Amino acid sequence: MKLTIQTPGALTTIQDLGRWGYQAIGMPVSGAMDAPALIRGNILLGNPDNAAALEVTMAGPSIMFGDGDGAVAITGGDLQPKLNGQPVQNWTVIAVHSGDVLTFGGICGKGFRAYVCVSGGIDVPPVMGSRSTYMKAKIGGLEGRKLQKGDELITGTAGIFTPSMSCPENLRPDYSNAPLRTVLGPQDSYIKSEGIKTFLTAEYKLSSSSDRMGSRMEGGKLIEHVKGPDIVSDAIPMGAVQIPGQGLPIVMMADRQTTGGYVKIGVVHALDVARLSQYMPGSPVKFSEISQEQGIDISRAEAEALNSLRSHVSQPAVTHERGAMNVIVDGEKFFVEWEKLS
Repeated sequence: MKLTIQTPGALTTIQDLGRWGYQAIGMPVSGAMDAPALIRGNILLGNPDNAAALEVTMAGPSIMFGDGDGAVAITGGDLQPKLNGQPVQNWTVIAVHSGDVLTFGGICGKGFRAYVCVSGGIDVPPVMGSRSTYMKAKIGGLEGRKLQKGDELITGTAGIFTPSMSCPENLRPDYSNAPLRTVLGPQDSYIKSEGIKTFLTAEYKLSSSSDRMGSRMEGGKLIEHVKGPDIVSDAIPMGAVQIPGQGLPIVMMADRQTTGGYVKIGVVHALDVARLSQYMPGSPVKFSEISQEQGIDISRAEAEALNSLRSHVSQPAVTHERGAMNVIVDGEKFFVEWEKLS
């Protein structure tokens, strides 16, 4: 298919699961802020987990489809998607045809970022093994920038998908406002004991200055250091919680720098980093302590949920009322749909 951007929305970029393996030479990972949502959309469509999609922030674009048929799955936050003016469901495979137009109504209090996954994935040249847009360095995606009016994108070869296939409620990410689960360290000993208590009990608010690089906190009591906020710069993992001189936490997100010289009080679990990415500015934020072992158990549960979704999607086609797929015969591509009649 071809996707034509009629209006770009507030911030729409191409993202996959990131540019891993290059932090040692100073290249950030980038990728989807809410990776669990991106992966689930790709599973629904029969795409590889890492297929590139559109990350839509706050106000969505208007997209016209052309040059063939396919499908989309919109996951993550609910930005009130509509196809040809009619509301459509999130977390569901939606068949699209040439001339169809996808629009968004905007945020409705149920998330801040949505993912438009498309059958075949967005096909742009990979840079360092990833199609993710990193705007600060102007690489990846489409010319390393956010999408603009008139941009045209093409998709790769689609896999097998079933229109109306949905991700069950119990297999979707948790978007609650529960405390962010955090493993303390590596420099929690650089924080006064009262500061650790403050970090785990205070309620903060997400600052409007937050971005793809870091989620900044406001309010709450200030966290005091033992010998000041500075350390010899070391690596910054996803979810690292820096405590700079002003004593308020900053959670490192997808476009985080590769190294940093502020004390890190802990590391938020990746699933809760994704959940934080769906918070709107002003949302309340709290932290809670977990052990490394508990973090591993959380990751294992997520892997089991993804495998359960794969099993759900890959049920024999005959068990579904309708289905569709692309097939290639003698080099020519055909879009085939079926429907159970009796």
